[in-house]
Amino acid sequence: MKYFKSFRALLNTVSVGIVAFIASCASTPPPDPATTAATPTPEPLKTAPLPLKPVQPEPVMLKASNADTALAYRKDAAHHLYGHNAHRIYKGKMPPLLYAIGVLQVDVDSKGRVTGTHWMRAPSQAPEVVAEIERTVRLAAPFPVPARMGKVTYTDTWLWHSSGHFQLDTLTEGQL
Repeated sequence: MKYFKSFRALLNTVSVGIVAFIASCASTPPPDPATTAATPTPEPLKTAPLPLKPVQPEPVMLKASNADTALAYRKDAAHHLYGHNAHRIYKGKMPPLLYAIGVLQVDVDSKGRVTGTHWMRAPSQAPEVVAEIERTVRLAAPFPVPARMGKVTYTDTWLWHSSGHFQLDTLTEGQL
């Protein structure tokens, strides 16, 4: 009998706790229609939104490359591309299986403008990578001015990870 009374007291305590918990979970009652009708809703603003000002890119300081060969210029171009895409550079050694590898020739004129690109080996299994690499090269223009050569066509190999990060063979940290 003694155990039955203590069990019953425990059951009552748990029941009260459950009821209190359920009561605290109840949603708030809907607002009174008489009160909400008296509160006016604010009028939307009648002014037109301000036109967005185009973002002016920071002025690019054209650097001159003192390279006298396309191979030497390739290093200046790789550093230039890394500077424009620091957040997209794969850190560390690349994994053994890459999503795409492409070999691209880039034509740069005497003012550092990209005048053409030519794929020597396009990653045909990943056409989106081909388009993204070409876009990346064009957005990085103007490149360092090939002062000693006038214009240059350089070649670099793009090592592309499935995350969208990349390394250039010229500045690669290697592969695992």
